[in-house]
Amino acid sequence: MERFQFGGWLLTLSLFLACASAFAQDDTAELTAMLHEFLANADQPAVHERFWADDLVYSSSAGLRFGKAEIMQGFQDADPEDDGPPPIGYSGEEVDVRLYGDTAVIAFKLVGTPADGSEKLYYYNTGTFLKRDGEWRAVAWQATRIPAAPVD
Repeated sequence: MERFQFGGWLLTLSLFLACASAFAQDDTAELTAMLHEFLANADQPAVHERFWADDLVYSSSAGLRFGKAEIMQGFQDADPEDDGPPPIGYSGEEVDVRLYGDTAVIAFKLVGTPADGSEKLYYYNTGTFLKRDGEWRAVAWQATRIPAAPVD
């Protein structure tokens, strides 16, 4: 009888771990897709509205600290006549998503590609996300510019 109970417990534990792993894979895929969608459409205010939490703390590569309100204000202050392509396009490489329950940390290399064909810019970015009411939002962000390699 004890052997059956142990087997049932082991089966229950295995099913729980399988479900937990599936949820983690779903969250990792969701966060990765969300990041790439955000970067591909970084010139769109609606994308920023969805991506950032209202209580965001953003530390920029220029040494400035601000929040979501300042990011959104930047879109309101933009010249409405400037409807051309964005001056720089963004993509992410080396994306590393780490899950801690309803908290996630995403570290990646941001690549900025200027529309004028000038040299690409590279940054290390780290974002901390919380899952609130079923939605992931960035609550903290750190950007660090990667210096260009020295030319010998």
